[in-house]
Amino acid sequence: MGAIAKDVATPGTAASADAVVHAHPLRARWVAPQTGLIARIAAALADAQAHPARSVVLLPYAQLMPLARQFWAEAMPNGFAPRFETTLNWAQARRPFAPTPEDISGDVARDTLAAQAWIERAGLRARGDALTGRLVDAAHQLAPAAAAVPPAERAAWAARARATLAGPADAPLLAIESALARIALEWAAVSRYATDSLFDDRTLPALDCLVVLDGFRTEPLAVALQVRLGARAHTIALDAALDVAQAHESAAPAAVVSLHGARDAEDEAQRAAACVLRHLEAGRQPVALVATDRALTRRIRAALAAHDVVMRDETGWKLSTTRVAADVMAGLRACPWDASADAVLDGLKHAPAFRPETVIQLEKVLRRLKVHVWRSFVAMNNVANDEVAEVVDRMEAARQAMREARPLAAWLDALRALLVATGQWEPLSHDAAGVTLCDVLRLNEGAAAELQAWPSAARRISLADFTGWVQDVLEAASFVPRHPVDEQVVILPLSQLLARPVGAVVLPGCDEVRLPASPEPPGHWTAAQRTVLGLPLREALEQAQRGAWRYLLALPTAGVPCDVLWRGSDGGGEPTLASPLVQALRLSGRAQPGADPFEQRAVAPAVAPRPLPRGAQLPVTRMSATAYEDLRRCPYRFFALRQLGLREADELDSTPDKRDFGEWLHAVLRLFQEALADQPAADASARLALLEAAAREARTAQRLDDATFLPFAAAWPRVREGYLAWLTGHEAEGWQFEAAEADRTVPLGPLTLHGRIDRVDRAADGTALVMDYKTESVGVTRERLRLPLEDTQLAFYAALLEDDAPQAAYVNLGEKEGTRTYPQPEVVQARDALVEGLLHDMQRIGDGAVLPALGEGKVCDWCAARGLCRKDFWA
Repeated sequence: MGAIAKDVATPGTAASADAVVHAHPLRARWVAPQTGLIARIAAALADAQAHPARSVVLLPYAQLMPLARQFWAEAMPNGFAPRFETTLNWAQARRPFAPTPEDISGDVARDTLAAQAWIERAGLRARGDALTGRLVDAAHQLAPAAAAVPPAERAAWAARARATLAGPADAPLLAIESALARIALEWAAVSRYATDSLFDDRTLPALDCLVVLDGFRTEPLAVALQVRLGARAHTIALDAALDVAQAHESAAPAAVVSLHGARDAEDEAQRAAACVLRHLEAGRQPVALVATDRALTRRIRAALAAHDVVMRDETGWKLSTTRVAADVMAGLRACPWDASADAVLDGLKHAPAFRPETVIQLEKVLRRLKVHVWRSFVAMNNVANDEVAEVVDRMEAARQAMREARPLAAWLDALRALLVATGQWEPLSHDAAGVTLCDVLRLNEGAAAELQAWPSAARRISLADFTGWVQDVLEAASFVPRHPVDEQVVILPLSQLLARPVGAVVLPGCDEVRLPASPEPPGHWTAAQRTVLGLPLREALEQAQRGAWRYLLALPTAGVPCDVLWRGSDGGGEPTLASPLVQALRLSGRAQPGADPFEQRAVAPAVAPRPLPRGAQLPVTRMSATAYEDLRRCPYRFFALRQLGLREADELDSTPDKRDFGEWLHAVLRLFQEALADQPAADASARLALLEAAAREARTAQRLDDATFLPFAAAWPRVREGYLAWLTGHEAEGWQFEAAEADRTVPLGPLTLHGRIDRVDRAADGTALVMDYKTESVGVTRERLRLPLEDTQLAFYAALLEDDAPQAAYVNLGEKEGTRTYPQPEVVQARDALVEGLLHDMQRIGDGAVLPALGEGKVCDWCAARGLCRKDFWA
């Protein structure tokens, strides 16, 4: 059930799209004599005594244009045909439109520059970075309403709206929102629009008749044109004319919608893809896949592409989500002066100019040095590998070229040079999305010249501002792939199902979030402002959505099966409900649980056995405390991590954690104790000065700047005071410092024991005290001491000393409790038992004993070898 069936229809097995159109039940409702939609359009033209060649039929969306022309030619084979257009296509055919810097163009690249100019005129330049995007959004929301007002009446329209947009005097918190609304209104009022040509004296007077086919929402511009034409304009409700939704009311109970509840987003995507494949297998083509959520639709598209399904995507996806956009943004994010090592590595991995093998070598160097900030690594200048050093130099040269502030056109030239230097420029021209990216960003030679007409384009901006501009442009632009000739699946919005002859419909994303009963209107406009400005009200949006929903439910009566899907939980694990529209459908009795779209297969359970390797052929010659602790906790862990030498790559995260604090603290205490041994200081102030000097030196050595050190700085004063107080008492007991962070090796038969001891002190009688610093909780430290034979660390460190009877202790460097000593009185017995057990274990490994995976306790929770032993799949 968890996999889509493999033996499904392949491209070419289902009927062609033209065959579906000619056999579809909706065809009769288009071309039927006297009652069909084409007949009603012809009757409207006849009533107006209009010649078809001088008439226009406005459609709700462009994809209906070729379909309407085909049906007119079929129903009216003789004579002239009217022009089937949308308002935008009609206007573009009348006169090409070239926006000026004062116009709302709909192009975010241009409109962002224009918005910056408007914000500066309003005296809000100091907040321009935060307000530019919001102003562009508000202007784009107002543009359709303003375009529906004849150009000569736009000033009066704006005057009526100004009083409504004035913010209340007692609401200073809304001052910015009110200012943005007023600026957007003025911008929309003075703008020219591509559809303004429809209002001129040469367009409407030349028309005999205008027939408007209304969709689920009434277009304001179409209404304005009807008002101008008066009796020469006719309106036909497309839904009512096709009589599909009305047929739903008297449909037989058998014509129902199939419902599919899914566990989560992935299950929903797989089920939706399986439903599509089942329809194609049954010969229903094309299948309409309704896009309600971009991420979900892309998942479904990917699942269908794996089965070679031919798709026509009429919605596209954000250009920012394409691979080429990710490559460009990775290059830009690698360029700031304070870029992290991760960001620069990401940029290098997206750059074809650098060999992947060399980049991997560079990554190993960065991880070994634990460098978080790239500039710190460049300052070290200690790369031994010449090829890696060349990559560093080339990348640094490219980064340096992107530092200086400059105008937008110069930034675009710099970005193109960066893409050339990193080898990304040439692949863009061979990728459809790359061509679109170059067009919208004006990266082609000479394309940036048009942006210089905007006054704000001459302003020098920083790399961060330019990166934000690029991100905004890519977010706003859409990439629509080339349409195939004979598609099997059409991806479209719910509203564009209207009047489309399709073989079946699959509607995923019908949960309460993605398909609400009452959609939220875009923007922050109030209801009164929406009324004055001509923006759609919530009631109109709800009515349109419910109309599209009723049309969907009626399609089964026309022989078009429909599958409705929703998920039971969202990405964060929060439960989600089905949409209120779906819940009402379930109560109406017009829906039924859909058949399981997955192919059921009998799969024999396969249980992963516990691994039982033998390490006799991997001799162990050196042993550390942590390595032997791995052997005692889980032999397989020792085999994988120590004998095979497998390692997991550490994250180059710029955020320090407790482990970083512990490493820094160990370095501080070593430097302090060594300095104190060279120049003994008895008074507290002198010791405090030495300790602070050691802290600064350790910070410099580990390249911890103020921002990185901030989490440590909060805890350091209490740890520092606690340690100095402990040291005074410790010395009073007669202990003297001998060594810190000392590397020691001891031969033990065929083995060499090695390790680094945090600290070794001596008493007056020569007794050694080996100590290990801990920054863990006191409870964990006490648990280590409770069972001395189970604790490896102190016993192993004692074995590294030449003393017969050393003492050992943990020194807990706590923030709240201060620094305290926790001695291990049985360390000699534990050492002797450890040495004996170590020799015995090495002998058994050499003799071929198995190294099983134990899979017990907390050891498995944080084990790097868990994915190798497959513990989660054992019986």
